[in-house]
Amino acid sequence: MCEGIRSFAVKMASAWLFVVLLLVIAVNVGVEGSVHDYKDASFKESGNAYLLYGGNEGMRASIDSGQKSGSGPNNGKSYIKFENITLRRTREAAAQHSGMEHSTGLVQAVIFEASDRDDIGGSLYGGQKAICCTPDLAKMEGCKQGEVIRRQSAGDPKWPYVLDIEFSGDEISHTLSGQSVTIPKTGMYNLYFIFCEPALKGLLLDGKTIWKNPTGYLPGRMAPLMTFYGFMSLAYLLLGVIWFSQYIRFWKDVLQLQNCITLVIALGMFEMTLWYFEYANFNATGVRPMGITFWAVTFGAVKKTVARLLLLVVSMGYGVVRPTLGGLTSKVLLLGATYFLASELLDVVENVGTIDDLSGKTRMFLVLPVAILDAFLILWIFTSLSKTLEKLQARRRLAKLEIYRKFTNALAVAVIVSVAWIGYELYFKATDPFSERWQSAWIITGFWHMLSFALLCVLCVLWAPSQSSTRYAYSEEVGEDFDEEEALALTTSTSVVDADVKQEMKERKAVNTDVFSLDDDTEEDKRE
Repeated sequence: MCEGIRSFAVKMASAWLFVVLLLVIAVNVGVEGSVHDYKDASFKESGNAYLLYGGNEGMRASIDSGQKSGSGPNNGKSYIKFENITLRRTREAAAQHSGMEHSTGLVQAVIFEASDRDDIGGSLYGGQKAICCTPDLAKMEGCKQGEVIRRQSAGDPKWPYVLDIEFSGDEISHTLSGQSVTIPKTGMYNLYFIFCEPALKGLLLDGKTIWKNPTGYLPGRMAPLMTFYGFMSLAYLLLGVIWFSQYIRFWKDVLQLQNCITLVIALGMFEMTLWYFEYANFNATGVRPMGITFWAVTFGAVKKTVARLLLLVVSMGYGVVRPTLGGLTSKVLLLGATYFLASELLDVVENVGTIDDLSGKTRMFLVLPVAILDAFLILWIFTSLSKTLEKLQARRRLAKLEIYRKFTNALAVAVIVSVAWIGYELYFKATDPFSERWQSAWIITGFWHMLSFALLCVLCVLWAPSQSSTRYAYSEEVGEDFDEEEALALTTSTSVVDADVKQEMKERKAVNTDVFSLDDDTEEDKRE
């Protein structure tokens, strides 16, 4: 079965490679990491203003030049830089003015920290908060007619920051380049391009903005993950060294199940390492490398799929109470293929070439299939575990029963913790609509990697390679395969193992065919 899973992993990665690469190209037009690119971007009417969303990121305050200096990305400077921002108005709008006029159209770039969001806009206008200053509001609030209403922040009178971009005469386009705004304090910053004149309706914007933190180009909410992936890479490396040393030492007694565990460890090691280098490259260049990101995502999707199938086949008693899965093999692999596809699509759209969170509807559309498949897998795993435990208890195979009880307890704890964490995630996002707790948002992603690693460690402890590994494998002729003196426990006492040996020696050719079996699988099980 493990060979089938290994072959499945390779075939699935190859089969979907071309499809996913096309998807990568489709979702990456105009997106380059912390560089927010705008191509023929249009403004949307909102109340009495016209808005264009320019992006948002968690930004840390610039470090004093006396404490840190240099020309590289890790130079302590934090800023938002405007590059080749080109505004194009319609010919009709330009024709309304002569070439001698000085200011014939105003567009304002407004940058504000999330806690200062109420300092933009004024009283209600037509049922909505007024963003632009009208003659009436000019009298009431002292704002300047035709401009964005801005009040000084309590912490810094220069913020929210407003940058004016003005058309001159009858020009159709105007370009702003090289202007940068230094970030004075740590926070979640938002950028909007706004104009108030209805005559500018139909305005388009091209160009890009570069968002840089003191230590590099990684967005603030992603920066802690680079360190996290570095530590996780070391954790997988340490686990791999311990596991492989035992694997090599007892290679003659290695089970197919242990080969599956070896595969998951290797995939996890590659995944964490690729994520670390992807983030390090992103931080140094400001461009998210699609190649590294794609392979990190793919290794992650394959690892998650193989890990879930491993839990499923262990729960079914594969290699312990039954030699094969029989007719269930095709069903297990079909479920794995479906899960791989759903997980790969979600991770590609979320990560490859993107930095902003997905919209609610898009994320729901992609997350729902993965969530449904996970729920089905959990149901199947615990149903299979129940049948396997019943069979081991009925046959009084005490050593195997003890291992499976520990495995069941570990899975139950993992499921309970997962449900509790999902509840916390929902609470975290519901109570933080403006992402003001962005500095701790990395924990949401990190938790699932740590939980997966913890479960893998449990499997490594319960089924560690040893000289008595084959003692826990399925055997049709237990009495001929094992001697009582060689029955040493992996995780249980000698007395428990001795009782297990005596019981197994009484059973000959006991082939199990009903572990989570379906009626139409019985004959196929017998043939296998």
